[in-house]
Amino acid sequence: MLKLSQSSYWQELQALALTHGETHLRDLFAEDAGRFQNYSLRVQNILFDYSKNCLTDEVMEALFGLAGDMDLQGAIERMYRGAKINTTEGRAVLHTALRNRSNAPVFVDEINVMEQINQELANMRQFVDKVRSGEWLGYSGKRITDVVNIGIGGSNLGPKMVTQALSAYADNNIRVHFISNVDGVEVAEVLRPLNPEQVLFVVASKTFTTSETMTNAQTARNWLMASAFDERAVKNHFVAVSTNVEAVAEFGIDTEHMFTMWDWVGGRYSIWSAIGLPIALYLGFDQFEDLLTGAHDMDRHFRDQPMASNAPVILALVGIWNSLLHGAQCQVILPYDQPLKSFTAYIQQADMESNGKHVDQTGNRVSYPTAPVVWGQLGIDGQHAFYQLLHQGNVIVPADFIGSVESSTPVRGHHENLMANFFAQTEALMNGIGAGQVREQLQAQGLDDKQIEDLLPHKVHEGNRPSNTLLLDRVDPRTLGALIALYEHKIFSQGVIWDICSFDQWGVELGKTLAQGILAEINGHSTNAHDSSTNGLIDYFKSQRS
Repeated sequence: MLKLSQSSYWQELQALALTHGETHLRDLFAEDAGRFQNYSLRVQNILFDYSKNCLTDEVMEALFGLAGDMDLQGAIERMYRGAKINTTEGRAVLHTALRNRSNAPVFVDEINVMEQINQELANMRQFVDKVRSGEWLGYSGKRITDVVNIGIGGSNLGPKMVTQALSAYADNNIRVHFISNVDGVEVAEVLRPLNPEQVLFVVASKTFTTSETMTNAQTARNWLMASAFDERAVKNHFVAVSTNVEAVAEFGIDTEHMFTMWDWVGGRYSIWSAIGLPIALYLGFDQFEDLLTGAHDMDRHFRDQPMASNAPVILALVGIWNSLLHGAQCQVILPYDQPLKSFTAYIQQADMESNGKHVDQTGNRVSYPTAPVVWGQLGIDGQHAFYQLLHQGNVIVPADFIGSVESSTPVRGHHENLMANFFAQTEALMNGIGAGQVREQLQAQGLDDKQIEDLLPHKVHEGNRPSNTLLLDRVDPRTLGALIALYEHKIFSQGVIWDICSFDQWGVELGKTLAQGILAEINGHSTNAHDSSTNGLIDYFKSQRS
């Protein structure tokens, strides 16, 4: 396979970026009345419009050629077949198998992992039904009313995002809460209003040694013991998602109520596994399966559709083009749907932890940008916070706008108002407003020539700011599953084209390792083994506490 810099299509795209530097989106729309139809497609209850990017057929052909040179289709097949594409850890990457509703065999080291997955799904369903029906009781004989998920990273962001997004589909049988921060404020605030007799804790840690998670889990255990005064109560109130049987048993959790994970699923892709247990407890298992089905629908689209009609591939290629054309190193994600308030944070981890790499698959430093800085928040709030920069800042920030045709909680007049803003913002970013229009507006307001000339440069919007629009029919389990999978596959596709390993996260490990040594110093004697700044900060912290 070619290196990216060796591809003739990459060189062509670099040349096209120079020639398209002065092209304005207004002109592209003026020249092509069918631009929206030509640069949009519908897949799995999602309309994907990418026409408001500075794309031409020539650019798209070069982008598809680049994907071919980098063997994207072959990489897709290798992932689905269970090849060990996580090269630095020697692991397969099979979050797609977790939601494989076709049940077609998937082999890792000659073992059909679908048998393990189906068994775990059956275990989850049985447990969820027991808890939700009231058959599972706390230590005092009361039914469970609240589930508290204790995890961090992918063990927290995914379940938290999905339960928020699908709250309209919950029956209020179970309330769900999340603890991830090792800051004691969060665990105290979550536990304070709860009744320990009716709480079920889900401790999610693959190794059952993650410092933040186990610190919070031990605090939760102590809180329970302050009420129960009996170690046996742990079995009624704690379950685990882990692979460490010994540590789970030592904590006091019945290993029959331990749900497994596999090393071929990374944390940021794990909501489809038992990490999604809080989702199933909150919504019911049928709704959880609908989430899996939506993701599987997108998986089939990604694997089967040709590049020219493949939504995740196009989303990936548009991002690569914007980094070339505009030098864009940021990507803002702007949901105009209250249920999706945590979606940006979830995709931020998925993207930046996957593709935030500076070396290629062979360990050589790359000469091009990789993962963008992903940020954003609910779009309607962002309009009154940071859209000023999006419209008139001196950096170009490509934007993904996500909205829905139907609100999950319709209130007369509200959704129409919300979506009017949604459509207006993408148009404003594209068109801007030129000096001539501004001058006419100011003249109509009765301003004199001097006032107009003073105000004119401040009110001009250059436009030509690229955006994608993802318009969902509604935020329901199946559509949300498809939306998440769309972004997962977009991230994977970009990693393949950039020739980086998207499935390790060595950058996460360094700080965690150092923290363990520093914790010992905080609790004991300082060693002065660090630089003068770190030594000084640790000493100051300890002296102020004492």
